[in-house]
Amino acid sequence: MIKALAYLTLFSGFSFLFFGLACFLTKNMKLEFERYGLASYRKTVGALQLIGGLGLLIGMYYSPFLQIFAAAGLSILMLLGFLVRLKIKDTFLQAAPSLFYALLNAYIFYHLLSYW
Repeated sequence: MIKALAYLTLFSGFSFLFFGLACFLTKNMKLEFERYGLASYRKTVGALQLIGGLGLLIGMYYSPFLQIFAAAGLSILMLLGFLVRLKIKDTFLQAAPSLFYALLNAYIFYHLLSYW
C-alpha cells in the first residue's frame, strides 16, 4: 500500500509541476483561463500548482506534514476547478480530469493522515 501511495504521489506531483509550468508558458492555458473567465488568476493558479507539486515531492522525502498539506491544497484547488468547469457548462468529459486530480489528492491526503 505504501509503495502504491508513493507512485500516486509521484504521478500527481510531476503532473502539477507540468500543469503549473504550462500556466506560465503555453498559449493554450492562457486561452483556457480566458474561456473560464479567470484570466487574471492564471498565474496564481500556476504558482499554486507548482507549489503543490513541489510540496508533494519534497514532502515524500523530508516532511510528511508538507506532503499532507500539499495534497489537501491540490485537492481543494482541483475541486474548485471542477466546479468552474461545470459552471461554464463544459461536458462531464471535459471536467473529468480536474475531478480525477481532486479525488487522487484527496486519496493521498486521507491515506497520509491515517499513517500519522
